[in-house]
Amino acid sequence: MALPVPGPGEVLIKVTAAGINRADLLQRAGNYPVPEGASEVPGLEVSGTIEETGAGVGNWDFGTPVCALLAGGGYAEYVSVPAGQVVPVPDGVSLTDAAGLPEVAATCWSNLVQKAGVGRGDWVLVHGGTGGIGSFALQLLKALGARPVATAGSAEKVQRSLELGAEAAINHREEDFVVRMKEITGGHGADVILDVMGAKYLEKNVAALAQGGRLVVIGLQGGASGTLPIGKVMGKNAVVTGTMLRPRPAEEKAGIMREVAEHVWPLVTSGAIRTTTDAVIALDDVAAAQDRFEEADRTGKILLVTGERP
Repeated sequence: MALPVPGPGEVLIKVTAAGINRADLLQRAGNYPVPEGASEVPGLEVSGTIEETGAGVGNWDFGTPVCALLAGGGYAEYVSVPAGQVVPVPDGVSLTDAAGLPEVAATCWSNLVQKAGVGRGDWVLVHGGTGGIGSFALQLLKALGARPVATAGSAEKVQRSLELGAEAAINHREEDFVVRMKEITGGHGADVILDVMGAKYLEKNVAALAQGGRLVVIGLQGGASGTLPIGKVMGKNAVVTGTMLRPRPAEEKAGIMREVAEHVWPLVTSGAIRTTTDAVIALDDVAAAQDRFEEADRTGKILLVTGERP
């Protein structure tokens, strides 16, 4: 089979590993339309080495280890991607583990910093503290001087959230996170909430916000349609917003990745943020890998590898 040919402004990556994200499973189920122009093949992040560069790309040498944010196509041995979405592998991170960084790093940075403006001392509630996004978010927030609090679904995940940097963790199966968030913060509430649940948590999230709080919805695991208590939003002078990373223009993704490389990669290199890989599974066994993604005891990223783990 002929290799893909990188177009102008693109690079061709020989894929070492690809990260699995919830969008891949939604796409498989027919619930996530592929953005116009994107590959029908799943996979929103990869690591690997530069194989070839397209016209106008002069800053990457053959064989350079990189990782990249994609609009699709990562479950493959080779993938072409706009050069602006490609960044070096952080020092100290294996080429395989690097596949689990681009999507979570871009999601956390663009939502917590660019969108919500998290600052030092802010109380930030992260739902799902041991998932791929949650585990990265807790570490990033701690490194930025914020005060992260996590929700988790078991005693083991509560403990893991604390190990990842949460000041406190709430077992949402046993405790009301609105009540606990107020107790933890001395009645203040959450300055920022990073939410992957959507409709199921909408009203409770608003109740948990502090005055001037910001709720950023990035997932719909709990449904897409809910009731927004507008009076409470107004009374708290709060902001409720939502974002998706995949359909954003390449130029916008490139800007996010530039900031990630500048501000986040040094935290990874220093050890302030560590990769959290749950399992590494062969690309040929993608169905088993996606099944593992949905298991309740998963913590961190699931990675697909095209060959032997380096």
